[in-house]
Amino acid sequence: MEAVDALGFVQPTGVQLETIPLLLGPETDLVALAQTGTGKTAAFGLPLLEKTDSASRKSQALILAPTRELCLQITSELQAYAKFIKGLSIVAVYGGASIQQQAKALKNGGQIIVATPGRMKDMISRKLADISSIGYCVLDEADEMLNMGFYEDLVDILSHAPKDKSTWLFSATMPNAVARIARDFMHQPAEVTVGTRNEAIASVQHEYYTVAGRDRYPALRRLADANPGLFSVIFCRTKRDTQKVAEKLIEDGYNAGALHGDLSQQQRDLVMNAFRKRQLQLLVATDVAARGIDVDDVTHVIHYQLPDETETYTHRSGRTGRAGKSGVSMVILTRSEQRRIRAIEKIIGRPFEQKKLPDGMEICEIQLYHLANKIRSVEVNPSIEAYLPAIEDVFKGMDRDTLIRKMISVEFSRFYDFYSKTRDLNPAAGAAESARDSGTTRFFINIGEMDGLDWMQLKDLLKAATGLGRDDIYKVETKDSFSFFNTDSSMAPLVMESIQGVTYEGREVRVEISSSPQDGGSNRKGGKKFRKGGKKSYKGGGQGKGGYSKKGGYPKKGKPAGGKKKKGAKKGGKRAGFY
Repeated sequence: MEAVDALGFVQPTGVQLETIPLLLGPETDLVALAQTGTGKTAAFGLPLLEKTDSASRKSQALILAPTRELCLQITSELQAYAKFIKGLSIVAVYGGASIQQQAKALKNGGQIIVATPGRMKDMISRKLADISSIGYCVLDEADEMLNMGFYEDLVDILSHAPKDKSTWLFSATMPNAVARIARDFMHQPAEVTVGTRNEAIASVQHEYYTVAGRDRYPALRRLADANPGLFSVIFCRTKRDTQKVAEKLIEDGYNAGALHGDLSQQQRDLVMNAFRKRQLQLLVATDVAARGIDVDDVTHVIHYQLPDETETYTHRSGRTGRAGKSGVSMVILTRSEQRRIRAIEKIIGRPFEQKKLPDGMEICEIQLYHLANKIRSVEVNPSIEAYLPAIEDVFKGMDRDTLIRKMISVEFSRFYDFYSKTRDLNPAAGAAESARDSGTTRFFINIGEMDGLDWMQLKDLLKAATGLGRDDIYKVETKDSFSFFNTDSSMAPLVMESIQGVTYEGREVRVEISSSPQDGGSNRKGGKKFRKGGKKSYKGGGQGKGGYSKKGGYPKKGKPAGGKKKKGAKKGGKRAGFY
């Protein structure tokens, strides 16, 4: 409890509330179904620590997880919970690291072992690990372990453990293979289900974009550019596609990295550390490699390709909307894949919203507002005072309006020059859809995520201010310091009148009709005109010292950690854009 207080935990999550009292009571087997990001590690970790005898040097508990990343994540969290328990050792056992060092750590006393199935089976067969006296076995992300083909390994490992141990199984979904584990290795297990089986997290908004197959990558770029504050995991089906997409993003100037099974453990660690520190904006990953990504601030999950197994979508989308925050799950698909959206909706219990990819001028508008707000909110560095006389001399004779236009154009022109020459990626709309879109008005509003609002909270605020119903306000998109939303054009005068003079957190709320309505409204002529200017430099941008190699690693100054320069190492740096 002292460690829990020190970590700042106040309110238990649903799975913790259901599971912890049960596991602290009489010994029992357990099957717990809860989504990724709902606090499952603490749900089994806190009772496990309470029941472990730190005075005994024997291994008393085994936790099995599907990937190295998840294994390390669980170990780190348990060590934080056990901070004030003297003499307790928690040892991580996983492939890609020295087996001798791991064996030595167990020999010195590892009361709790956190392991991947392959390495654990290897250590048991070499008699480097002894689980003959364990009282508890935890199977975390059981569905994924079985998807990865670990059933035979689990059978082998559990055959070396006592039959009277308590087995706790945690899973996000309940396919037949998981039910088989419960049937074969557990005795009358208690069952805890938080939410509907396979149901997605309620704080995640689900949307999809339909494009031609050849336009997947251009569509990905548009989604990234239309969300300036994006911090995202991008999912691909194969290791090859993952590496290819990451390399293309890097070549186009984005802070991106790849995470897949062909990388060495050192490369994977470097990429994940860079992502956690937000040195990477986009992490392109396979489903298997993404297990164990424990980053609470992921704003978007982008499905570059839908997974082969429909249930896997639940795991993917669970990477965002964690720790009580909202998130967005975006799917890029072709017309032939649209039928799969209906199947996923039935599984996750949430509706999808079909959306159109923004056109070039919409992206320019979003980036323009983002840059203007960024300039307005930036803190002035006092060190520039010494340089101001020379800078003022450069701008001598230039009026305020001209200076603003030139300053904005430096960055804005990069996007304008690129997107003014691009085509619409959205499939041609039918007559009924065109008629509907022509009656839609898109609004800009000057509050967003920096004001503590997600899309749900902003929608509630707009409903309260205008008196409109839930379905009257739609396509709500929150950015860092501003947002967009849509209503039917007939309601536009009411919206403008209702929000006039409204304040939020002491700041005046301002609403304008967007100059590029996302759904094809007719307000473009009345909107702002964009100025053409500056060099065509969208693919350029500043280059930082820490780049990312072609193999997906994160070498410093263009070199991998080992010191040898990898062929194809690239300089990274910030993308040419308004970040």
